[in-house]
Amino acid sequence: MIHDEPNFSLDAKSIHKLSSNGLSSKTLKEQIDEDLDFLLQLWHSQGLEIVKHQGSFYFATKFIPVKDAIFCIVDIETNGSKIDKHQIIEIAVVKVKNGKIIDSYESLVNCKEINQHITEITGISADDTKDAPNLKKVMYDFKTFLGDAVFVAHDVKFDYKFISLSMQKIGLAPLLNRSLCSLSLAERTIESYRYALSYLNVSFNLNPEATHHRAMSDVMTTYELFKLSLSNLDEGVVTVEDLIKFSKEAKRLKKPKFDPLMESQE
Repeated sequence: MIHDEPNFSLDAKSIHKLSSNGLSSKTLKEQIDEDLDFLLQLWHSQGLEIVKHQGSFYFATKFIPVKDAIFCIVDIETNGSKIDKHQIIEIAVVKVKNGKIIDSYESLVNCKEINQHITEITGISADDTKDAPNLKKVMYDFKTFLGDAVFVAHDVKFDYKFISLSMQKIGLAPLLNRSLCSLSLAERTIESYRYALSYLNVSFNLNPEATHHRAMSDVMTTYELFKLSLSNLDEGVVTVEDLIKFSKEAKRLKKPKFDPLMESQE
């Protein structure tokens, strides 16, 4: 599943039009086999709001100013990288509007086996999760919390895809929420030698209390990074779709030739 081009029966050109100039009813109906009203409701249940405006269809985020949008900043820890063998062991989310956290959700996930290497990285053992809810309960709770908010994560592809496939594992439909990569956005708004979250945290003192590779800690670091990026946006970025496009297409900032953190330690 492609994280930023939802797999919902439309071709790539049509998906692009939903985010830009609009998609006509005729073109939309030509590409679907189901009743249009039913599909719009179905897509909404999967986190994607599509609206009709002056005769054409658009992502609702085309008309939502960044300051009025709801973003969910997400991080997961897993007991491995392969969805067929591994699972989420911790998830954390903060809901953000106009730069302020308005709600949060976090949970460990019951897991029978967590290898020693993962425990060393995250500090989470199988014993720590023995009283935690199972994956099905956590995915239902997360889906309810997320709603149709914009899904934000650092290197968003992994988190989005792993969560979406985890939902399918337990019988839910895949995610269709619009998504935004905080790493890609940082590359275009913040000058840095590297863009790993841990490096940016040290460089910009984003989250002094950070415990790297714990979900809520990484979410809070990403939240501070997201605010910093938004403060450096071009004036032309007004709506959520402007922001998504900017994060993918704007010119990346030039990196310093030498690592300033290394120089500061010498």
